Amino acid sequence: MPESTDNEIVIDAPIGFVWQLTNDVRRWPELFTEYASAEILEESGSSVTFRLSMHPDENGTVWSWVSQRTTDRATWSVRAHRVETGPFDHMNIQWQYEELGPESTRMRWRQTFAMKPSAPIDDAGMRDRLNANTVVQMAVIKERVELARRRVMDFADVPANRRRGGDLRTLLSPATVGSTSGFAGAVRLAPGETVSEHYHPYSEEFLYVVEGELRIDLDGDPRTVRANQTLFVPKGVRHRMVNAGGGPAVAVFFLSPLAPSPELGHVDTEEVAEPSAALSEVGG
Repeated sequence: MPESTDNEIVIDAPIGFVWQLTNDVRRWPELFTEYASAEILEESGSSVTFRLSMHPDENGTVWSWVSQRTTDRATWSVRAHRVETGPFDHMNIQWQYEELGPESTRMRWRQTFAMKPSAPIDDAGMRDRLNANTVVQMAVIKERVELARRRVMDFADVPANRRRGGDLRTLLSPATVGSTSGFAGAVRLAPGETVSEHYHPYSEEFLYVVEGELRIDLDGDPRTVRANQTLFVPKGVRHRMVNAGGGPAVAVFFLSPLAPSPELGHVDTEEVAEPSAALSEVGG
C-alpha cells in the first residue's frame, strides 16, 4: 500500500520571495545540502524537467534521477513526480505555500510513493527516512532563504538593464531580497549617455548623485544635480537623465511604493535606448 509523508515549516519572508527562491531549480544546490547539481533538461510554460544528482554517499555512489515539476502561482502550489523512478514504483510530490503575514510563509511538502519489490528498503523504511531528511532540508532552506534577505548586494551581483540607456542595476528588490514596499539600485552613465524619458504611475523616486554631474529633465524642465546632491521625482512626472558632464556619473535611486505588478511600474514617453534589450523586473 502506498506510503506518504507530510511536513511543513514557517519561513520568515514574504510568500513571493519564498516562492521565487524555492522554485528556481537551478539554484537548488545552493538551497539543499543533499544536491550536488541540478541540470535543466526541458522547460515549457510552467513546467520544467530536470536531473538532480546527489553528493556521493558513504560508499561513493552518486544517486541521480529525472523529475518533472509544474508550478501554479495563482494557487501557490506545485506538483512534481519522478520521471526516472529508480527504486520507487512511483514518487509524487506536492508543495503548498500559505501566506501567514507580510513577512511569514508556511511551506508544506506532501510526498506519496511506493517502493519497487526489488528496492533495498520497504515503504515504511523509506517513509521514516524521508521524514527525517525532510526536516533537515526544510530547516536548511528556511535558514538560507531568511539569510538571503540580509545579503549585502554588490553592483556586479545583478545583470545590467540597458533598455532605457546607461548601466542600470536594481540591487534591492522583491526579486533579490524580498522587499515589499520599494526597490533601490544604481545607474552609471558615461559622458553623453542618457536614460530615456519615462514616468512612474505608482511610485515616487528619490535620486542621489554619488559621482559626476547629471541633468535631470522633469516634465521638460532641466535640473542640474551634482555629486552629494539629491532630487525628488513625484509620481507621474516625466523624467530623463543625461550625463552632460565630461566624466562618468553614478546615481543611486530608490522608488516606493511598488506598482501592482512590475510591468506597470514604468511608462515610456520616448523611444527607449535599446528596444531589443530585455526589460528587467524593475528599473529606475
